[in-house]
Amino acid sequence: MSEVHIRHRKFNTKQTYPTQNLNNDLCQVVCARGTTIFVRGQVGQDIDDFRSIESMSAYDQADRAMQNVRQLLEEVGSRLEHICRIQVYITDRKYRDDVYQAIGKWLKGVYPVSTGLIVSGLARPEWVMEVEATAVIPDSE
Repeated sequence: MSEVHIRHRKFNTKQTYPTQNLNNDLCQVVCARGTTIFVRGQVGQDIDDFRSIESMSAYDQADRAMQNVRQLLEEVGSRLEHICRIQVYITDRKYRDDVYQAIGKWLKGVYPVSTGLIVSGLARPEWVMEVEATAVIPDSE
């Protein structure tokens, strides 16, 4: 079966969530037809290192998550300026200012549409925020 879309950084949830009974094949980024990029929700952990981030502030988690977004976009030939849409999930309203300040620093002058949601929890208790992004590489590039 040939892939219509490019699936970058494939993984199985057995490795990323060893304490949970999961067995799902996922990836960090999907390039749809080579120009539309879907970045999986990113949290404050380095994408190559799954150590605990319990001591990180909400601002630092959002800052690290955006570093991950930038890295993943660049790995597939895109960049932050191509982001059209972000979705931000936070576990408590009190984190909103810090999270959005960190994200705003990375997206200054980009002007994506944004949806922010307050959720009761994320996959790990130490995660206080998550951001996902959709980017479109312009035809002129």
